[in-house]
Formats: sequence, C-alpha cells, structure tokens
Amino acid sequence: PNNSSHIWFAKLFFSATRGVTNSLGNRRITNLLRVLSLGATLAAVWLLLSGHYVPLMLALGAGSIAAVVWITHRMDAIDQETHPIHLAGKALSYFPWLLLEIVKANIDVAKAIINPNMPIDAKILRVDGSQQTDIGLVTYANSITLTPGTVTIWDEGTRLDVHALTPAATDSLLSGEMDRRVTKLDGVGARKAGDVK
Repeated sequence: PNNSSHIWFAKLFFSATRGVTNSLGNRRITNLLRVLSLGATLAAVWLLLSGHYVPLMLALGAGSIAAVVWITHRMDAIDQETHPIHLAGKALSYFPWLLLEIVKANIDVAKAIINPNMPIDAKILRVDGSQQTDIGLVTYANSITLTPGTVTIWDEGTRLDVHALTPAATDSLLSGEMDRRVTKLDGVGARKAGDVK
C-alpha cells in the first residue's frame, strides 16, 4: 500500500479533530463520522456508477473521492444538514412507511383517473409542520410532494401550502400521520402550538 494515502488519511483525521476541547468530544467524533460517512457514500456511488474495477481506475476514483472529501472538509461544509448521518437509524423505519404511502397514493390517483366520473376534488390546504429543524421541515415538505396526489408549495416559516388532488389525499394529509412520523424521524420533538420559526 502507498504510504502517502495513509499519511493523507492521518492528516484528514487529525484536522477533523483539531482544536476541539474535551467538552466538545462528541462533536469531534461526530465530525469524524461524517467525514468517513461522506467518503464511504462517495466511494459506493463511484463504484456503482463507474463499473470499472481495474487498479488504475480504482486509484483514480480513490484520489477523486479523497480530494472531494478534503475540499468539503476544508470548506467546513460537512454538517448535520448536508450529511445527516444522525437520521440514518430512524430512516430505516420511516422510508419503508413512506414507500407504502407512495404506493397507496399511486393507486388512489390511478383510480381517480380511470373512473369515468373523475372523483377529483382538488384543494389547496395550509398545514403547519411541527418539526423544529430545517432538515425536518424540508423532509416533511418533500415527503408530501413525493406522495402522488399532493404537491407542496412553500409559504412562510413552518406553514406549507399543499395542493391535494383527491379526497383521500386530503384526508391523509389532514390526519397528521406524516407530520408525526417526520417529527419522530427528526428526533428533536414537535414545536409547541404558537411557536413560529
């Protein structure tokens, strides 16, 4: 193995943890995990997309990934919003539920289109996201938009305007189940009524 790659990794490791006091020890570990996670994610994507496994191509890929991770780290752009590894465990239960909701909504929209009476009752609804973080609110808005029959229109603060195509889509949105699940995924807890971001 090339010693320069080991030296580079050691420099990256120590620069990720440099200047952090003992009271911020968890932050140092979290930063290191984010750096390693970003590198592993980029490596997996590169391997899947390249399809080349000869030594030269692997070395060029590793060099590219190392450069991207180093530049991103130097820009201080690896944080909980750009690389939210803190959500990984909870996402394992949220995303299967979301996929099931997408399938159910697809069936609902298909039935509305196939039905000769076209039971479409389009409405614009205003909903409040109870998430306390930006990433939680964006996840909620994107989850609504990913579900067929609903499209999120960002309004102000934590209020979302949502176009719902069918009565089932309206009922599903107003039930608040998705809001509760995204708040649980976010892990910070729900905003109290009257809190405005």
